[in-house]
Amino acid sequence: MLDNPLLNNRPIKINRALISVFDKTDIVVFAQSLHSHSVEILSTGGTANALRGAGVPVKDVSDYTKFPEIMDGRVKTINPLVEGGILGLRDKHNAEAVANGVQWIDLVVCNLYPFSETISRDGCDLALALENVDIGGPTMIRSAAKNVGWACVLVDPSDYSNVMAEIALGEISYETRKKLSAKAFGHTAQYDTIIHSYVKDEGFSKQLSLTFVKQSEMRYGENPHQHAALYKTPGNNEPNLLNATVHQGKKLSYNNIMDADGALACVREFAAPACVVVKHATPCGAASGDDLLDVYNRAFNADSLSAFGGIVSFNRTCTKDVAEALLSVFVEIVLAPEFEPEALEVFKKKKSLRILEVGQFGKRKPKLEFRNVDGGLLVQETDTKIITKDDLCVVTEKSPAEADIETALFAWKVLRHAKSNGILIAKNSTTIGLGGGQVSRVDAVHMALRKGGDSVVGGVLASDAFFPFRDSIDAIKGSGVVLVVQPGGSIRDQEVIDACNEHDIAMVFTGTRCFKH
Repeated sequence: MLDNPLLNNRPIKINRALISVFDKTDIVVFAQSLHSHSVEILSTGGTANALRGAGVPVKDVSDYTKFPEIMDGRVKTINPLVEGGILGLRDKHNAEAVANGVQWIDLVVCNLYPFSETISRDGCDLALALENVDIGGPTMIRSAAKNVGWACVLVDPSDYSNVMAEIALGEISYETRKKLSAKAFGHTAQYDTIIHSYVKDEGFSKQLSLTFVKQSEMRYGENPHQHAALYKTPGNNEPNLLNATVHQGKKLSYNNIMDADGALACVREFAAPACVVVKHATPCGAASGDDLLDVYNRAFNADSLSAFGGIVSFNRTCTKDVAEALLSVFVEIVLAPEFEPEALEVFKKKKSLRILEVGQFGKRKPKLEFRNVDGGLLVQETDTKIITKDDLCVVTEKSPAEADIETALFAWKVLRHAKSNGILIAKNSTTIGLGGGQVSRVDAVHMALRKGGDSVVGGVLASDAFFPFRDSIDAIKGSGVVLVVQPGGSIRDQEVIDACNEHDIAMVFTGTRCFKH
């Protein structure tokens, strides 16, 4: 007796297989193994040609169905003899199969053309994308995955060897079929998700489908007791951390990737040569200017204590002189669009240092970002809003100097990569002191002042949200801060403006906040 009349959990013998694959890795070896165990092989198109070319006997699906491929190949495997052969329950539907000339297809070997490659082509439009949507392949895969009691499905060449071993012993176990069925449903789900993401309207659609491919297992997550893995967006070939060339160094950890991604995001804010140093996902030092070595020195020395063991990122080619300067400090990762060959030679003196070549990148592009909450996801657009001089509104009696306006814009670009409540003091396009992740704004001000020390004299203080009280302005009295930049919008804005006027400090409103939780 079967445990379930609809689900045979006994081993099955493979007598007939249907093979139609885009990824032809090891398919000839697999088919030769099937043939050696007297398995009849049905196939189509390029797969059939590849097998015949290797001397493997193959029957065309059209010869089996007695129905030709029609409509430019759009219709070839959607046929009752194919689907019935895969889907039929061998004990229950045998009489119907015989009456209708259906022969059982016990094994389906099929994988799909990666739709992500189609939509990544230059000039791809909706018509071309839809023309490359596979219909017959997913149908065969899902049919075999559904009928796991009587059929087996293979979508991944890495599973061929295990299946060959079981066939050599005579049968495929139910446990193996069940595992391969789950993988097959995942294969078609990912395929459909990529299509859905491409064809759906922009913005926040009613259904949100996400799919990623595991790139690697991590040693552990944020802490050693947490399991972790890295997943990549299918078909994404843009310059980013996951596509970077790793020239040397130890394997990246979970925290390395988080910090390096934050460093890359921040340094991409700048058009001029820039360096950003990140520690624990926070930009502890940043600078922009004309000479990359000078920019690096200013960024690192902005908070050299926090920079110890941090991530150093550049938006220009890392040169030999910069590499030599980096040898004297301890950092985990250096990332840049490119590295001079001489710089790579210098870095070889520190074999454990990770060197990541990201490729030429520009400013960040708009995208969606996600946060897990119990029961669902929070989804929002990434903050890529650019603040310009024209967005700034002077609200105090004192007007800021032109150079201080430029520093204010610099500070804003860095500040939005720090945790709220966030206060950043900068001078001459260099960070001086950061107070981030504080539960009160005045505490963040005090932290930034303490970090900056005497260097805050002549500096610009930026706040990621409005000041709810004048206490933060009173805290910078006598510090030497010459300009405050903040969003404005508090019911006590006038109180804050009055405090700036009392202390002879200029202040501008951006009209936009840059919270980051």
